Amino acid sequence: MRTLSKRSEFLAANRGLRFPMPGFVLLVRPRGDGDDARGIGYTVSKKVGNAVTRNRMKRRLRALCRAALPESGIAGADHVLIGRPGGNDIVFAELGEQLDSALARAAKKLATKAP
Repeated sequence: MRTLSKRSEFLAANRGLRFPMPGFVLLVRPRGDGDDARGIGYTVSKKVGNAVTRNRMKRRLRALCRAALPESGIAGADHVLIGRPGGNDIVFAELGEQLDSALARAAKKLATKAP
């Protein structure tokens, strides 16, 4: 997995598919560059809370992705998780189920879109 770091990568992912969940929003965009590596990025705005709250949210999102993306992520696509207000109040296992559900919906949608 590679980590997204440039603003342009996040903006490109924003033009992809959106899968809103109660704790986060998952953005998925196939890169189409022939590389099967999965890209991952995290963002949590100031609307979510102070720095401590935002960093906690990012740590939780990173842990979720480390567990789920290697087997459930879409190969050759960039994934961006946007933290939502109240996401820290959701039980970690439930966030994991939400991520699995969002990744399954993304894979299904991309499979039907493919020529």
